[in-house]
Amino acid sequence: MGLSLGSVTSLCFVIAICSFLLYRHRVQNYEKLLENKSSVLTEQFTLRSFSFDELDEATHGFQDELGKGSFGTVYKGILPGDGKSKTIAVKRLKKVNAGETDQIRTEKTVIGRTNHRNLVRLLGFCVEGSRKLLVYEYLGNGSLAYFLFNMNKRPVWKERARIALDVAKGILYLHEECEGCIIHCNLKPHNILLDDSLTAKILDFGLAKLLRPNQTCSTPGTKGAAWYSAPEWQSSGLVSVKVDVYSFGVILLEIICCRSNIEVQVCSADEILLSTWVYNCFIGGELNKLVEGEEEVDMKMVERFVKVGLWCIQDDPNLRPLMKNVILMLEGTMTIPVPPSPSLLL
Repeated sequence: MGLSLGSVTSLCFVIAICSFLLYRHRVQNYEKLLENKSSVLTEQFTLRSFSFDELDEATHGFQDELGKGSFGTVYKGILPGDGKSKTIAVKRLKKVNAGETDQIRTEKTVIGRTNHRNLVRLLGFCVEGSRKLLVYEYLGNGSLAYFLFNMNKRPVWKERARIALDVAKGILYLHEECEGCIIHCNLKPHNILLDDSLTAKILDFGLAKLLRPNQTCSTPGTKGAAWYSAPEWQSSGLVSVKVDVYSFGVILLEIICCRSNIEVQVCSADEILLSTWVYNCFIGGELNKLVEGEEEVDMKMVERFVKVGLWCIQDDPNLRPLMKNVILMLEGTMTIPVPPSPSLLL
């Protein structure tokens, strides 16, 4: 009996020791995992300070131009690395007044602390006197504007639908999911880039406003591209999250139809303004005209996207949905009422 009890006691002791050692091993592994994640996150969110000479060399004297924007020109560059070079995009900001050159501070503040698959990643910056540059990840498929308007044939519907959702998710992150509320204020297809897998990423936060949710403020100065700007932003500079919703609505209609918001070379005057044409096709039951000649188009999805786009471009900001509801409606998980005519069409 005593021998049996001793054996049981010894067995329990061995099990306790093994459990403790296993627990300590798992804790150590978990701590190492946390350290690794922390180092990765630190690397992700730490912006590198470049010298002008480094970027001049990387871009071969700023020769390979990728595009121009309201704040400067973007060039392609190559950064040398340990065994592998890295392709970058360098935005050289224009020499403007002191207030406008604060854009670099805005973009460092805004993009530098965000992390989302649908936002272009800011890698670093350069500030040397009047020379101010921003360094971004390079995305090989160019802008959404080129993808929609300059291809030899229309991109397939499934790709366009996925891109629309990508853009919506990027805006939702800015409005509700990152630290503070970020309002982009300058959304347009030229400021949306596509990576090698055609994932859409939002760029150019030069006009971005850092606001508390549902706060509005007035901001003088440039209002951005008029084709994509909400009426209240153009007329009085009033800013709220609904400004971005309006811009997204215009972009969504362009994604559906593969044409810009205003086209002069069209069959009839009703087609010049995209929103007018889309609304007329919608109420006339002729949505097939918007995707004419395309194959494998889900017309139920087209109708859903059209209704969402028309709600987003209402002149009254109170009628526009929030981005979280936009995504639910695009995905088909929320009922979409019939949209009224945007006031410009009345």
